[in-house]
Amino acid sequence: MNKMSTSRPKSRLLPVLYFVKRQVSKVKLLALLKTGLVKKVMIKPYAGYGNGKEIYLAGRVLEDKGIAPSTALDSFWSNLGKMRKRFLTVVFPGVYVSATFENQKITVQTDEEGYFEIRLPIPNREFQEGWKSIELSMKNPVSGGMSLITSFGKVYFPSSKAEFGVISDIDDTIVSTGAMRMWEMIKVTFSQNAHTRIPFPGVSEFYHSLRKGSDGILSNPLFYVSSSPWNLYDFLMEFLEAHQIPKGPLMLRDLGLSRDKWIAGSHRDHKLKQIEHIFEVYPDLPFILIGDSGQQDPEIYLEALQRHTHKILAVYIRDISKRDLSSLKQSYTRMNVPLILVEDTLEAARHAMKQGWITQQSEEKIKAQSVLDQKG
Repeated sequence: MNKMSTSRPKSRLLPVLYFVKRQVSKVKLLALLKTGLVKKVMIKPYAGYGNGKEIYLAGRVLEDKGIAPSTALDSFWSNLGKMRKRFLTVVFPGVYVSATFENQKITVQTDEEGYFEIRLPIPNREFQEGWKSIELSMKNPVSGGMSLITSFGKVYFPSSKAEFGVISDIDDTIVSTGAMRMWEMIKVTFSQNAHTRIPFPGVSEFYHSLRKGSDGILSNPLFYVSSSPWNLYDFLMEFLEAHQIPKGPLMLRDLGLSRDKWIAGSHRDHKLKQIEHIFEVYPDLPFILIGDSGQQDPEIYLEALQRHTHKILAVYIRDISKRDLSSLKQSYTRMNVPLILVEDTLEAARHAMKQGWITQQSEEKIKAQSVLDQKG
């Protein structure tokens, strides 16, 4: 009875709040355009991926605030200012964006938060491993005084010789964020940058070892699925590059109020949706999943395993919460997939080496890099 009484007001209030939010956003956007406070607009493509039949890419049309790359010498105020710009976004709904790839074209429209999604069928053929360009162009200007914009995104095609793929979380898996403690997470996010945020020791070399696999060739794809907001996309891509962590498609989520949810997609729903799509695009490729114990990754990955019993080789979990996962481990064991709880990166690497997924030489390289990382 109490449960029902608390859920009904929420379901009735959400549409009202969402309607108010949309009306305020429309008035704000019109005011910004009329006063000329929005100087430049950009098509922001997010790294996509594809196979020989289809490509997938998401993006957003928003104000170009000219956020410059960070350096290790940037001050607290510089970091704060750039992060503030990332979150105080002006977005453009209802814009038609055309995508062109290999002479194939499709036009889509941005949603109410300025996002668009490209799913483009392409001629059936094999692509060489690597990143390919896709052209994106605006079909209608956001206002009469602005010109049409063109941008170029990147789509990743794995090698046909890939042994396996890797799907990895980022927060508290690759880098400590304090995601379990809200104030600490906010403080770290707004006060530091891609250079001053330091990954866990040995991560870069371990992920390079997974990219190389057992044959030492860079052919295994990496995908990053995180519940961080899309506002942090350029920051996270800069972080991967700054710390020489292999680049891969990065799937984040919108944290805004939606029509029927306080947050547009839960942590669980977002991760499962992205994992499901990656599995769908690469049906013949097995995967290693990497996460942490802080935000239900072991439970989410188990659900993915139950849906796709032959797609997952192993699950590595950085054990940051120290909660009891013994019953979960038993569930994994019954499905013949190991759930490996690790204190550090080297533990995961040693297990992967024993399975023959990475080379024997990897351990010493990861160990050496871990020492250097700990020295700072």
